[in-house]
Amino acid sequence: MSMPDVGAAAPAFSLPDQDGKTVSLADFAGKWVVLYFYPKDDTPGCTKEACSFRDRHAELQAKGAVVLGVSGDSSASHRKFADKYALPFPLLADTEHEVARAYGAWGTKKMYGKEYEGMIRSTVVIDPAGKVAKTWPKVKPDGHGDEVLAWLEANAK
Repeated sequence: MSMPDVGAAAPAFSLPDQDGKTVSLADFAGKWVVLYFYPKDDTPGCTKEACSFRDRHAELQAKGAVVLGVSGDSSASHRKFADKYALPFPLLADTEHEVARAYGAWGTKKMYGKEYEGMIRSTVVIDPAGKVAKTWPKVKPDGHGDEVLAWLEANAK
């Protein structure tokens, strides 16, 4: 499945966060939503990416944006990850990969010559009207928070 087209309505979702509280896209109507998908809590690339969003969190909030991280890990795993790195935003547990599939962030990956199904590191920005405004289908974890912030600064009115 591919990522939603820019301009299309963002697929609705409701998932538990690191505290077991249900978080829905509808909760953020009227705000910019940075929905980033990452493979696994507390792994090197995912930690770099999460900390990149943490380090830019105040600036992202100042642009009216909410950051939501999504992986297939459990709420308990997310709680440990968020505590270890002082992550100030919700991490959503997509254990059945339904939201990842809806956003084109679940699919075939290759590592060391083997193919497997997994979370594809990608990001979707949803505008205040609930439409897809920007997609990054393949993300490099280093400095991704800076990249998203720069895009918002140029495009979020």
